[in-house]
Amino acid sequence: MPELPEVETTRLGLTQTLPGKTLTAVVVREPRLRQPVSEALPEELPGQRLHAITRRAKYLLFHFDHGTLLAHLGMTGTLRLLPPHTPVGKHDHVDFIFGDTLMRYNDPRRFGALVWVEGEPEAHPLIMHLGPEPLEAGFDAEYLYRATRQRSLAIKLAIMDAKLVVGVGNIYASESLYRAGIRPQKAARRLTRAQCAALVGAIRDTLRDALAAGGSTLRDFFSSDGSPGYFQQHYFVYDRAGLACRRCEATIKHLTQGQRSTYYCPQCQRP
Repeated sequence: MPELPEVETTRLGLTQTLPGKTLTAVVVREPRLRQPVSEALPEELPGQRLHAITRRAKYLLFHFDHGTLLAHLGMTGTLRLLPPHTPVGKHDHVDFIFGDTLMRYNDPRRFGALVWVEGEPEAHPLIMHLGPEPLEAGFDAEYLYRATRQRSLAIKLAIMDAKLVVGVGNIYASESLYRAGIRPQKAARRLTRAQCAALVGAIRDTLRDALAAGGSTLRDFFSSDGSPGYFQQHYFVYDRAGLACRRCEATIKHLTQGQRSTYYCPQCQRP
């Protein structure tokens, strides 16, 4: 599933080409995504100029003259820039044509979303209740300490809750907890201020390193130009069960939390 680094990598790639262009046509072949594709897209968007592409959590926001397109890639979605007459392939559900440039949405499992918003996008129900961005000032040690005082669930599940902080998905949660030296099963409310500071720093470092590597390529993710990410080559614990820890050589352990795989080092990460 594309997480924050993968979505930001896509945004950066699209931003190099699309802002300033006018959308000339929208072709919807398959509207049945997680949320049905907005019927307004082929009617409202043609003729509008794209001013900017921003990101909120794992949503891409395309800011046009008279509204905003919210795009979520779901589990297997991609937005790629292609020549305008590229043949249509399987799972190519929606085309956005900007003159001589084609942005194509492909999604094998159809868990993504393309929603047209005419008002303020920050007030839309998909966005309005989200927590702070992990790479911005609002997410700091004191915020994390206060936000976890009443949470008895495991810290890994807590930091994956988008109402607490956005964009820390399964892979980056395991990697961040390893860097912070915190066992993923530890109750969130038991973290000290020092541990919260270490975890905030680890989350930021992990996400920045992933961004620098173009994200992770797990099955279906590719950036806007079709290139894969390489952060998976630098995992400390994720998907390394049974292998030696890169620091202490203890055996990496695996467990299931919230129906998701968790990986940790029993020696480097304190209970």
